[in-house]
Amino acid sequence: MSRRLLLGYLALTIAVLAVLEVPLGITYAHNERQDLEGKVERDAVTVASLSEGALEGRGETSPASLRTIALRYQADTGGRVVVVDKRGDAVVDTRATPGDTSFASRPEIAAALAGRVASGVRHSTTLGVDLLYVAVPIASSGRIMGAARITYPTSAVDRRVRRYWLTLAAIAGIVLAGVTLVGLWLARGVVRPLRRVEQVAAEIGAGRLDARAPEEGPPEVRRLAHELNETAAKLEQLLESQQAFVADASHELRTPLTALRLRLENMDPAAAGPALAEVERLGRLVEALLSLARADAATGGTEAVGVDAVLADRLAERTGVIRSGERGLRVRSTADRLGQMIDNLVANALAVSDTVVVSASSEDGWVELHVVDDGPGLTAEERERAFDRFWRGRTAGPGSGLGLAIVRRLARVDGGDAELRTAPGGGIDATVRLRRSQPDPLTGRISSDVVTTTVG
Repeated sequence: MSRRLLLGYLALTIAVLAVLEVPLGITYAHNERQDLEGKVERDAVTVASLSEGALEGRGETSPASLRTIALRYQADTGGRVVVVDKRGDAVVDTRATPGDTSFASRPEIAAALAGRVASGVRHSTTLGVDLLYVAVPIASSGRIMGAARITYPTSAVDRRVRRYWLTLAAIAGIVLAGVTLVGLWLARGVVRPLRRVEQVAAEIGAGRLDARAPEEGPPEVRRLAHELNETAAKLEQLLESQQAFVADASHELRTPLTALRLRLENMDPAAAGPALAEVERLGRLVEALLSLARADAATGGTEAVGVDAVLADRLAERTGVIRSGERGLRVRSTADRLGQMIDNLVANALAVSDTVVVSASSEDGWVELHVVDDGPGLTAEERERAFDRFWRGRTAGPGSGLGLAIVRRLARVDGGDAELRTAPGGGIDATVRLRRSQPDPLTGRISSDVVTTTVG
């Protein structure tokens, strides 16, 4: 974004410089050429006046003195002076070429002998330069006596014009450098707080509702950061209120449920059996609600957790669970969250199957935990809906319908995910995918040995 802003500043500056400097350079070059043409024309008229007497053979100016004046002019200015008679033959030529004494064929000489002033610029192949020429008639008493022509190289004017363009280019370069520095400063002043607001917005979207954007930078960015902070604060307050309500309600339900269960246990088992089963179901629901409230309140703080240790701890009292797969794997999570995910998946699997296989595998920086049962399985639609809160399938046992929702929530807090796949034998392969941690610092490596043991 800062690059786009800077390019915008530079494009605008270049456009303004072009509008200002290009016409200025063109006007300067035109004026320089006009000034040179005017000066040369005045000098040509002066030479024509001095040449009038020399051509008539009277007056103080003789052809010899006229040649001396012309040579001095050429030495002072660099201009070539040619004076011709009415036939176009050279009387004076300060840069004469042997055998070239007739100028009658020159268009400007012909025009001057016809009584017109001729001027323009042409390229001299002999000298290899552009020449400005001015030819004026020499007249006396209404008769054309000859013509005077001065040719002047435009190189001096071209150098001045080129120097002027270089000066304009230098000014443009200095202006662009200044605009670049100021533009970078302005762009960073706008983009840096915007990037910080973007980062905080991403953190809030990831569930960190306590993140706040610094209210700095331009007024518009400060207002945006303020509104984002206000929204995050309201969301955090609403979520905290919801979690507090669920937790408080669950805690408050525990006491009457415990008392009710004790009373039912003291009654006739035949009469109290169904009611006691419902109380037990309500108790499990309350515990599930408490677990869900803790999962919703979980933050993304993680650490390196050894999968083997957590599995050994959580599967120690389980029967019918087979442990297989890679050993020595470590994931980014916490021992409590990983253990809670394992407990829920294993409990769901044991509700529909007598034997459950728990395995772990790693690939491309990720670790997958698989809890596979040989139960009746689920359809594709049921596997997708299984993570909805309170959803219970056609083969559901006495659960609350919150276990898988808790697993997916905890996995996503750790930057991973959870899904249900069809197992090769027709059951369900409940999979949790978590980021892999670095190798165990004690061993310096991760073992890939595959072993199988039976727990319980």
